[in-house]
Amino acid sequence: MAKPKVFVTRIIRDAGLTLVNDFCDAEVWQGDLPPSREVMLEKVRGVDGLLCLLTDRIDGELLDAAGSQLKVVSNHAVGFDNVVVPDATARRIPVGNTPGILTDATADFTFALLMSAARRVPEAERYLRAGKWKTWGPSILLGADFVNKTLGLVGFGRIGRAVAKRAAGFDMRVIYYDRDSAPEHGATPVDSLDQLLRESDFVSLHTPLNDSTRHMVNADFLGKMKSNAILVNTSRGPVVDQDALYQALKSNQIFAAALDVTDPEPLPMDSPLLTLENCVIAPHIASASEKTRDDMARLAANNLIAGLKGERLPHCVNPDVYNPK
Repeated sequence: MAKPKVFVTRIIRDAGLTLVNDFCDAEVWQGDLPPSREVMLEKVRGVDGLLCLLTDRIDGELLDAAGSQLKVVSNHAVGFDNVVVPDATARRIPVGNTPGILTDATADFTFALLMSAARRVPEAERYLRAGKWKTWGPSILLGADFVNKTLGLVGFGRIGRAVAKRAAGFDMRVIYYDRDSAPEHGATPVDSLDQLLRESDFVSLHTPLNDSTRHMVNADFLGKMKSNAILVNTSRGPVVDQDALYQALKSNQIFAAALDVTDPEPLPMDSPLLTLENCVIAPHIASASEKTRDDMARLAANNLIAGLKGERLPHCVNPDVYNPK
């Protein structure tokens, strides 16, 4: 019996790729950069399954190009804003994602960014490498404290809760704005986003990207933060209006920002954000630990294979496909 035909849009970790290759007739895109739209439209023709990354836009046009035999789309990510889910649902195609697995790694990295920005670690290293370190001084590169400060979390899902758990070790007061989540780890809900911004010394974003959160962090949002506050974003780049953020940082309206995600990705080298000492930027690596990426690859492969077998996906973002009205 012939193996199901699938297209994998990038080389993933062997923990998942081996599973895919064993079960499927898989074509794996070998480039470091994602396939172009034209290539994607060609490569998906006739496939039974698609394993994609957050860099790949999956919409009705692409699903139709694949053909009616397409059984499953497995997204190698927690977020799925790259997939037009209603288009998949309308075609009765389940879409998988990889939640839970990267919670701890992302929460750890959120704190790494928060501490790097607060204690000016990247700036200090540049200071040293530039030969500016002449002696110890009582006022050199002063940063922000953590103990007894307030951490405000915008969104209180898995990652937000894990960040709150870590904040307890610093004796931080943790507040959050999320109407759908009950308190955990000593965190306290607030009634409004304005209250969170008014009270927080650190603001960390843990919200999905959708129409209501795109450019949520704008000039008005930043203007309501404390002047000594630090913004951290490990969610999605377009949640932040980067032009507004640049102005707020350049004018010292807020103390600093730390970003793991940008808009676009990669961030162009002529971005004005790269000229600022008080902006820490990482290349979308919050989940980049070996175990986490192995687990993500394995779950993405299991979602793919389940869909090819006609079984329910271990993690499906559009479960309505199993109970059509």
